[in-house]
Amino acid sequence: MGELVVDKHVKYILSVEKRKDSFESVVLEHLRMNGAYWGLATLDLLGKLDALDSNEVIEWIMKCQHESGGFAGNIGHDPHMLYTLSAVQVLALFDKLNVLDADKVANYISGLQNEDGSFSGDEWGEVDSRFSYLAICCLSILHRLDKINVEKAVNYIASCKNVDGGFGCTPGGESHAGQIFCCVGALAITGSLHHVDKDLLGWWLCERQVKSGGLNGRPEKLPDVCYSWWVLSSLIMIDRVHWINKDKLVKFILNCQDTENGGISDRPDDAVDVYHTYFGVAGLSLLEYPGLKAIDPAHALPVDVVNRIFFQK
Repeated sequence: MGELVVDKHVKYILSVEKRKDSFESVVLEHLRMNGAYWGLATLDLLGKLDALDSNEVIEWIMKCQHESGGFAGNIGHDPHMLYTLSAVQVLALFDKLNVLDADKVANYISGLQNEDGSFSGDEWGEVDSRFSYLAICCLSILHRLDKINVEKAVNYIASCKNVDGGFGCTPGGESHAGQIFCCVGALAITGSLHHVDKDLLGWWLCERQVKSGGLNGRPEKLPDVCYSWWVLSSLIMIDRVHWINKDKLVKFILNCQDTENGGISDRPDDAVDVYHTYFGVAGLSLLEYPGLKAIDPAHALPVDVVNRIFFQK
């Protein structure tokens, strides 16, 4: 199984940032903001955030902000709730939320809430329970939850709950671990976890563990390192994480490492990428792997960053 090759992962993340003309960089150009969050959050969990020039990153982030207040995935692209949360999370990592006009960002987000309490991801109107999480998490970090109708937002999320205890993207949508994280995370942040049937959902989530120790996102699917985050964080928020075999999951994640060049893949021996590297390290953090900073399961930020946001005077 081996150990977490921290230095190799740091080197890999820094190399991805520098290779702007690589295939990976080109195909991810439109969501570079997410890539920045995945990479920088990984570095912070590994205790290596100072390996990058924060001023350069912050300057680039602010160039991605639109007049509407929302952020795009890269300079010259359209704003979306997804990139807006990633931008805010990265600024939080660097303790630079003060460079933001918080009300301007909050007004962009609140303007995307619909009459039924749901949220659209951007001006084009797609509705998804993921966007409810993005809105609530972002506004929570900015101390601006009062800008939206929280009661309606919570009721909409509750309407996405299924008979198996899980949650879908819209009312009646299939239960999926990614959507469950978003719904449970939003309910946790708003103090509304009473809407969750914890035993029923806990059972559905713990059944995502397969023989290899990895977790999948839906029944009959292959395991994937990213669900080490989506499933595990949800189980922690509903206090049912003891229902899975943690040691087998740690072994699965470590087996997905490229021990020579760094990075983590979705499954053993597949190609690595920044997305799976982050969620692998984040999963290990939730599993209390030695040497990693603790991560908050609801806000998807290191606990010390969350404490700084909510408890620093």
